[in-house]
Order: sequence, then structure tokens, then C-alpha cells
Amino acid sequence: MSFQINVASADDVARMAEWAADEGWNPGNTDALAFHAADPGAFLIGRLDDKPVACISVVRYGAALGFLGFYIARPEARGKGYGIQIWKAGMARLAGRNVGLDGVVAQQDNYKKSGFRLAWNNIRHEGPPPVAAPPAGIALVDARSVPFDRLAAYDRRFFPEARDSFLAPWIGLPERAGLVAMKDGVLEGFAVTRPCRAASRIGPLYAASPEIAGALVSALAAKTGATAVAIDVPDRNRAAVRLAEQMGLKPAFETARMYTGADPAVDYAGLFGVTSLELG
Repeated sequence: MSFQINVASADDVARMAEWAADEGWNPGNTDALAFHAADPGAFLIGRLDDKPVACISVVRYGAALGFLGFYIARPEARGKGYGIQIWKAGMARLAGRNVGLDGVVAQQDNYKKSGFRLAWNNIRHEGPPPVAAPPAGIALVDARSVPFDRLAAYDRRFFPEARDSFLAPWIGLPERAGLVAMKDGVLEGFAVTRPCRAASRIGPLYAASPEIAGALVSALAAKTGATAVAIDVPDRNRAAVRLAEQMGLKPAFETARMYTGADPAVDYAGLFGVTSLELG
């Protein structure tokens, strides 16, 4: 049998999203379009006798960060060494960088053997959206009406590197909505929601306070008609975990955020929900 690893096509990236859905990860309906734009060469597909059986994404951000995701071997290909082959190919693409991933908790020990260390856990909280008004002085405005350079600069407070080529479609793709919290012309929060196979996912969710974060979640659900929302909450932000609990959202899924190097220096106090388990 012949196993070959190649850079994925756009169709392959869409297939990878379907595989992620099969694993119960609940990707967004149009996430693959933003993913591919982030770093088109980052998506690798492994074919066994021309049949796709394994994949990985290894996105390069800036000069020093990499993020690994979509590490999947199809059930019929597991235990045969194809997964580790594509893993090694992916890690080679990120050589010399601080590499992050959001892996299922059960695989933590395997990731540690590859040089990763635990930074925190992301706990997906799901449920009917809350009803919450923004605090006094806070205006919620459509993110698409805000100059992109301001959004990108704000995103950099919470993500280690610039990711403009990802962020632009993440905000602008159809069937999703983004809101910015403004106070006296200053950005105090930012969040995006997109429809998924199950509960609508909200990420990123950045805010200067839990009250602003809750108002963003409420307003996004109302804007899109979502009857259930899901937020991947970093447990290192205790205020974010408390907010999810106060909103009545229930833990449904958990991943381990791990890095090969030091934890990035970002504003963790304002990070109430990570953008994507696949791309960081």
C-alpha cells in the first residue's frame, strides 16, 4: 500500500471539517473557508492508495508561533502508523516555533511525549443563551462597521501574533455575526458567532468585564436567532468560568491547551472564549 502526504486542496480542507464533525468537535458551517485563508499550505492530507485517511493542520503565525489542529486518522486507518507519519510531517513544518494545540484531554500524555506541556484547559459550555443588557455607557456595534485595523489591533491583545488573513474572513463570512463593545470610542469587547452542526459557537469572546462578555453573548444570540450557544472557556480565567456558570451554560466538552514553549504573554483576564480549537 502507498501512503502519501500532500498539501490539502480546498476540497480537502472542507473534508477535514467534515471529519472534525464526525469526531464531535462541532466545527462552524463555514469555518473551513477562514481556516484555508489563514495559511493555505498549512493543511496536510494523507492518502492511502489515493484514498484520504489522515490529516493535520500546522498554521504558521508570524515568525515564532505555530498552531496544530485537525489531527485526525480515520477509524479504518488507526493503529497502523499513518497518524504518526502525518504528525511528524506537520511538526517539521513548524520547526523552531512555539507550537500550540487544543487536544482532547485523554491524549495529553501522548502530546507530552512530543514535547508539549499543559497551559490550561478549555471547557466548552453550552446551553440556551442568557438575556443580558450591556452595562451603562457601553454600545454594541456591528464588527463589520469598525475599521479592520482597529479590530486586528484589539485581537493582538489576546492572541500572540497578528492573524489578519484569518480574522478578516472570520468576521465577514456569511451566516455569522460579530459585535464590538464600545465605550467613549474605545473597544471594550469583541465577539463573533457562527452557526454550527449543533449549538452556535461564540469565539473569540473578549471583554473588559464579565458584564460586557455576557451582554455580547446575549446580543449575538438575539441577532442570529440562536437557541443554543457554545463557548470554549479557558479555565485559567476564573471570571470567565464563573460567568459561564452564571449564564446557565453547562460543561459539555474539554480540551487541553498545550504549548512546546512558554505560555504566550496575552491578556488572559479579558479572554472569555477562545476563537477556535483548530486554529487557536
